[in-house]
Amino acid sequence: MVSDVPRVIRAAALADSELPPAPLDPAQVVEGDPEVRLLEIHDADDLGIGVWQPGVGVSTDVEVDEVFVVLSGRATIEVEDGPTLEVGPGDVGLYPAGTRTRWTVHETLRKVYVIRP
Repeated sequence: MVSDVPRVIRAAALADSELPPAPLDPAQVVEGDPEVRLLEIHDADDLGIGVWQPGVGVSTDVEVDEVFVVLSGRATIEVEDGPTLEVGPGDVGLYPAGTRTRWTVHETLRKVYVIRP
């Protein structure tokens, strides 16, 4: 689905089957077996946009510059040497590149993201 054609994606209404599986690196999984799905909408050297959906479980990540909006679900994001963030529908988040996080997903979460790799 990655293209430069103007369009509208009804991200909150997409069926799970419309988001391809994007398994985590097993080294990132701390607890459970979170199923992750990802729909890339735009992918360029300087900008990425997509829909990311992790299932229930605990995993770690090192973030890139990112702004995201949570569409559904709930998670606790522990930022190394920083705050603990509780996120849910309607929340907007921001990470600077290099932020180390630990995600505890309580209810399958769906977010739209914009990243600068």
